[in-house]
Amino acid sequence: MRTLFKVFIILVIIFILSLYFHLKPENESVILDSNINKETPMDNEQAKNSRSELKQGYERPKVGISTYIGESSNKIIKKFGEPIRKDPSAYDYEWWIYNTGESYFQVGVDKGKIVTIYAIGKDNDITPFSIGENIQKIYQNIFLDTDITVQYEEGTYRFELTEEDLNIRPLVQLGSIYAQLSFDKFKGTLSSVRFMDKETLIKQRPYEMSYRGRLVDPIPIVDSKWRPIELGSEKQIFDLTNIIRERFGLNKLEWDQKTADVAYKHSKDMFSEKYFSHESPKYGDLKKRLDSEQVFYQLAGENIAAQYMDGPSAVEGWLNSEGHRESLLESKFTHIGVGVYQKYYTQNFIEKSWEK
Repeated sequence: MRTLFKVFIILVIIFILSLYFHLKPENESVILDSNINKETPMDNEQAKNSRSELKQGYERPKVGISTYIGESSNKIIKKFGEPIRKDPSAYDYEWWIYNTGESYFQVGVDKGKIVTIYAIGKDNDITPFSIGENIQKIYQNIFLDTDITVQYEEGTYRFELTEEDLNIRPLVQLGSIYAQLSFDKFKGTLSSVRFMDKETLIKQRPYEMSYRGRLVDPIPIVDSKWRPIELGSEKQIFDLTNIIRERFGLNKLEWDQKTADVAYKHSKDMFSEKYFSHESPKYGDLKKRLDSEQVFYQLAGENIAAQYMDGPSAVEGWLNSEGHRESLLESKFTHIGVGVYQKYYTQNFIEKSWEK
C-alpha cells in the first residue's frame, strides 16, 4: 500500500513539473514590430515555426484588377470603358484615369500593354488584398521580406527594404508580377495598392536596388515633356486628396486656380534654388505668397514633398506624416491648389473667404 502511495506521489510531481516547463516560455523575441500594434512576443521555437508557415509570396491572382497586368489595353476598355482622361508619366507609360468615386484607379499603358495599376477606391477588386484590410491580417498571412530578388531578361535586380518600408509600403510578389502595398499606419489599414510588372518595378526603383546585368531606365524626359507630366500629377493629387477625405467623412475640396499658381511657383522655386522648405528665401512664407496672388482666405495650410516617384506616392507619404495628415484631413478647408514641378510637390489648402 505504501509503495502504491509513493508511486502516486512521484507521478503527481512529474505531472506538475511537466506542466510548468510546458507553460514557461523560453527566450522571448518579437518577430515583427510594426508601428501600429506590436505582435505578441513568442519564444524562438514558435518564431521559427511561425516564419516557416508563412508564405513567401502569393500565386498570380486569377481574379481582380491585377489580372490585367501584361494584357492589351483593349481589355481594360472592354471591361471599364474609356478613361475620363489620360495623363503622361515619367516612366514611359501613360496613366489612364478611371474615377468613379469608390472605384478610383489608374492604369499604366505602355505601347498598348498594361504594365501597372494603382488602385485606392474601396470598391476595387484587388485580390488577394482589399482596401481597408487590417495590416495585422496581412502580416499574419504572408512573410514580408526585406530582400527581394527579381530576375528580368539577362539581369538580376535586388531590392532592399528598410524596416520603415515593411511597416508602410512593403513589396509582395504575386507570381510573375509585384504589388506595392501602401498602409495607413495611423488607422492600421491598407490604403492603396500598386500592381506592376518586373520592368516597371525596375524602372521606378522604389527601394534601394543593386543589380547585375543591364540597368533598365525609363526614356529620358526632355524639358518640353515635363509640363504635361506635372499637370497630370496635379490632377491626380487633387483627385486622391478628395478620395481620402471622403474616406474619413469629410467635405470634398474645390479647385482654386490662384492657390494652384502659388503652389506651382513654390515647387518651381524649390527646384530652381535647391532648397526644401515652406519658406522661400525670395518669396517668403505661405501667407506672403498667398497675399501676393491676392488669394483671400480665413485659414490656410501647406504640404510639400520632393523626389517622390509620382503624385500618388507623394499623397501616401503625406497621409503617413502626422503634420501633413492634419492638413489633408482639416475639416475647415474648402479649396485646394496643387503645383508640381518635376518631382517637387506642393499642396496649398485654404478656407475660402469672400473678397472684400
